[in-house]
Amino acid sequence: MPYMCVGRENSGNIDLYYEDMGEGRPVVLIHGWPLSAASWEKQVPVLLEAGYRVIAYDRRGFGRSSQPSSGYTYDTFAEDLNKLMTNLDITDATLVGFSMGGGEVARYLAVYGPSRVSQAVFISAIPPFLLRTVDNPSGVEEEVFDNIRSEIVNDRPAFLTRFFRDFYNTDLLKDRLISSEAVQLSWNTGVSASPKATLDCVTAWQTDFRNDLSAIKVPSLIVHGDADRIVPYAASGKLTHDAIQGSQLVVVKDGPHGLSWTHAAQLNHALLEFLKIHMPKKPAGRRQRTR
Repeated sequence: MPYMCVGRENSGNIDLYYEDMGEGRPVVLIHGWPLSAASWEKQVPVLLEAGYRVIAYDRRGFGRSSQPSSGYTYDTFAEDLNKLMTNLDITDATLVGFSMGGGEVARYLAVYGPSRVSQAVFISAIPPFLLRTVDNPSGVEEEVFDNIRSEIVNDRPAFLTRFFRDFYNTDLLKDRLISSEAVQLSWNTGVSASPKATLDCVTAWQTDFRNDLSAIKVPSLIVHGDADRIVPYAASGKLTHDAIQGSQLVVVKDGPHGLSWTHAAQLNHALLEFLKIHMPKKPAGRRQRTR
């Protein structure tokens, strides 16, 4: 299994688990909370079949990556991503961020620029700014975040059970577009994450990305479900589309937050069409691999 060291805590390394598959132009997949790179199960084979190099990694604290006690801010997440991009010498890439992964895409491009990135994709993503403030009336009340933190502290596994019901809108879609076993798979992944990371990331969700989005000049695709109960479309996808000049918006009818599973065919079609236009395939050259 490939791991990359992005820092140290006391006597141990902070390692990110990553997978680097296929040949062609690179597509970097950044997962959502509280999942891992394994959540791209319905996208990776399609991208590989279409001739792209696919890099997927587990955010610190999640999946098979290290679980340090700190670093759960978007500045650190973007720094981790930059180390991955630099060490693997990834260029001409498309960054694809799902849910909180969209924050990494926005902060990375704002801080490190587009020298290694040609396109950006935001799927059910949290930018521009989830917290309701005087100048952000469409955001979510602070009380909602406080309640989430309290429920995680009180009984994290039980909270995740409730969370994934709304993640996939199981009252409407279970046994039709998603099975009980697939929901259980997400729960298994989420409950194995660091409790500290799971809690701290709730605060990170309140990051203001409005200035980050205004700095994005690369072609961008926004995909969001109009039935998203976790990150409401009106507070996120619509505003992100408005903030990134020239961006393309795809609204998935009846799509929940976890549309990468329930509406995988629609998402994959939108993603491949976007890549076809903005990232035409070219013969793959030799690339360096970090061991």
